[in-house]
Amino acid sequence: MITFMPGQLPEEYESLRQQVAKFSDEEVAPVSAELDAKHEFPYKLVAKMGQMGLFGLPFDEKYGGMGGDYFALCLAIEELARNNQSLAITLEAGVSLGAMPIYRFGTEEQKQEWLPKLTDGSGLAAFGLTEAEAGSDAGGTKTKAVLENGEWVINGSKQFITNSGTDITRLVTATAVTGTRTGRDGKEKPEISTIMIPTGTPGFTAEPAYDKVGWNSSDTHPLTFDNVRVPEENLLGERGRGYANFLRILDEGRIAVAALSVGAAQGCVDESVRYAKERVTFGKPIANYQGIQFKIARMEARVVAARAAYYLAASRMESGLPFKKEAAVAKLIAGDAAMDNARDATQIFGGYGFMNEYLVARHYRDSKILEVGEGTTEVQYMLIARELGLA
Repeated sequence: MITFMPGQLPEEYESLRQQVAKFSDEEVAPVSAELDAKHEFPYKLVAKMGQMGLFGLPFDEKYGGMGGDYFALCLAIEELARNNQSLAITLEAGVSLGAMPIYRFGTEEQKQEWLPKLTDGSGLAAFGLTEAEAGSDAGGTKTKAVLENGEWVINGSKQFITNSGTDITRLVTATAVTGTRTGRDGKEKPEISTIMIPTGTPGFTAEPAYDKVGWNSSDTHPLTFDNVRVPEENLLGERGRGYANFLRILDEGRIAVAALSVGAAQGCVDESVRYAKERVTFGKPIANYQGIQFKIARMEARVVAARAAYYLAASRMESGLPFKKEAAVAKLIAGDAAMDNARDATQIFGGYGFMNEYLVARHYRDSKILEVGEGTTEVQYMLIARELGLA
């Protein structure tokens, strides 16, 4: 079994981690407050990340990728998230949710056509799953696609779709009901398939962006499909396997979101340590007070535990072993760590922690979604319980 150990990374992984950490500290951190305040998508940073090869990390070189693996992607996401969660989720969603379904389930022709446009960072793809009545219950998809004269005619809508309305968005991969099938219980059930919809297709509209609590420089829109027509060959993967395939994508994505959460939690520790040494009250730095020391020590313990959890999940995934439970555990622990550390860091900063110009304030707003996106905390409990044989 491949084993990734915190603090003992192989040279190629450590070199990547340091490269992205340097980029995050020197180029991302200085502009993050302004991007957040303006709700501005970070096109220049995304372009630089493309030049660095970050969008191609887990993909084969013949598709323009870097020939690396999913764990390398997670390391990059973690380092970006220390300073800017919006940028980290742009990478995570662009690769894990946008390009990865094509890489995992696409035909060779689909891979050759689309992946080179996505692996260099010049284009983004989005993952169209969530709907008004199909969030945690993703099997409740209402969007429909009917095959007519060699074309899929798609009608419906999606919600909370990341990277779906930027100037460089190239396509959305959407789940849709394409018919019905008889289940093992003899009952008719929706047949859910996955279809690639290029941006600019008539009838496909990215509605106005959401006004969000956090992740303000990440791109998120509701989508509408009004008699959208795409060729029959835009079906991604086997017809009727769309739901099952996306469950696999979500399992992988939970490891990446756990890495993002660890980065956010680490950023709160780093900022709190720095501030505690600088902030003087009653004649001495607040780092001298045991109450502050214990709070930061607890924050660090959360980071260590969460990082170990996602490293384990990534190790099992890269070894070809079952990893559903480990991914859910990592996502659960890391999401809690990010939110708890953001709350504690804000308390340590006092009034300054309530000011958006400070990183801990942005982490406080941003981190809540880490307990919701790509499977709520309650969904992780459910998945873990199932893997333990309790359902």
